[in-house]
Order: sequence, then structure tokens, then C-alpha cells
Amino acid sequence: MRKIAIALVSATALLAGPALEARTKMTPDQELAKLLAGREAGTPRSCISQHDARDIRVIDGTALVFGWGNTIWVNVPRNARDVDSDDVLFTRNYGGQFCSLDIVQTLDRSSHMFNGSISLGEFVPYRRIKAAK
Repeated sequence: MRKIAIALVSATALLAGPALEARTKMTPDQELAKLLAGREAGTPRSCISQHDARDIRVIDGTALVFGWGNTIWVNVPRNARDVDSDDVLFTRNYGGQFCSLDIVQTLDRSSHMFNGSISLGEFVPYRRIKAAK
């Protein structure tokens, strides 16, 4: 009986692997839309503080999303096609802010060699929409 139980568990594990891989991966546009669901855009700003940019999410070929909580900031770089989540972002900022026209260098995650740069655009705040009572 124990051998049958082990065989069933093993078979289930083997069959579950391909099923998990078969899930379709979201496109970058879908991923961004999911992040922005339930939020509305505010007035774009040229700069945001480092405090607002603590958490950075990279949406491949599309945008950088800064922050968390009630307000997130979306930045579509001028060369957005070069945005790659496999790269490490390297910034040098002065004055405690990230601003449009700042240059973010990218490093290859495995070799740690510089492999490009991204020119930031304006920062658009997206705030959660308060539910009606």
C-alpha cells in the first residue's frame, strides 16, 4: 500500500510540472494594467524623492514602476524598449531625487558589466481610487 501511495504522489508531481509551465505569462502591457487597476493617474512630475522610489519594479520594454501603497509612480523612459528585468539598475543621483532626464545605467546580472543606459521620462502618480461608501 505504501508503494502505491508513493507512486501516486510521484505521478502527481510529474504531471503538475507541465501544467504549471503551460500557464500563459502576462505581456508587459497586461502586467502594467494589473498594477494600475483601481488607480487613477495624476499630474506628471519631473522629479520624485528617493523615499517615493524605495521599491522599483521593472516592466520589460515598457516602464519602471516606483513605490508601493496608495501611490505608485510610473516612468516610461525615452528608450523604454531597452528596459529589461534581467538587468540590474545602477543609479547615481544627487539631492535625494530621481528626475526626468536622469540616466540609469544597466548592468548584466551575471557578468556585472555595464550593458546600456535608460533615460528617465516624467513620473506619473497613480493613486488608489477610494471606494464609495
